[in-house]
Amino acid sequence: MNTQIILASSSPRRIEILKSNGITPLIIPPSGVSEDLPLPVSMEQAVMYLALKKGLYSEKQYLAEYGSESVPAVLIAADTIVYKDGMIGKPTSRRDAAETLKRLRNTSHFVATGVTLIRPGTNQRNVFCDVTEVVFKDYSDHEIEHYLDTDEPWDKAGSYAIQGYWGKHIDHIVGSFDNVIGFPWSSIHSVLSSQWPDINLPIPSFNA
Repeated sequence: MNTQIILASSSPRRIEILKSNGITPLIIPPSGVSEDLPLPVSMEQAVMYLALKKGLYSEKQYLAEYGSESVPAVLIAADTIVYKDGMIGKPTSRRDAAETLKRLRNTSHFVATGVTLIRPGTNQRNVFCDVTEVVFKDYSDHEIEHYLDTDEPWDKAGSYAIQGYWGKHIDHIVGSFDNVIGFPWSSIHSVLSSQWPDINLPIPSFNA
């Protein structure tokens, strides 16, 4: 029997990555979950904490609606931040987005994604983090303003999308491309396959 993959996110990018790998997930977003952090933490601790918080919330919703014995299931939750001398989330305004892109210009930063994997209704879970270094080229203030006239930056950590128009301003990355999008599928697939070999997953296609 195929394993039901539950995605604790409504992110179009995460859904697209799963579908491109032959998986149509059940979407149960953790709506209303606070992303406040209780204490000063590292970028890795922050994203793992938030991914676990989202995963537990969506697990509770799933069990309330479907129960734990309908089909074999795995729930995946993720949280992504950009880090450059501090954590950078999604932009709160045009000015905030512009300042972020100027801050990242002609230098490197890190993208960290925390992932939580849960077998709903059991104590089986795994929490880990994937980190990618991203190096930006130099670009002008005019190019930033032109980019901010598009819809692309506004729901993205770091105010950019590597897979979109802004990709031309990226010199290179060290690590997973999918992680920068916010869903390190190669790492997720590897952990699922090694920790829970009974799970029936399609053979993955990986981006470098």
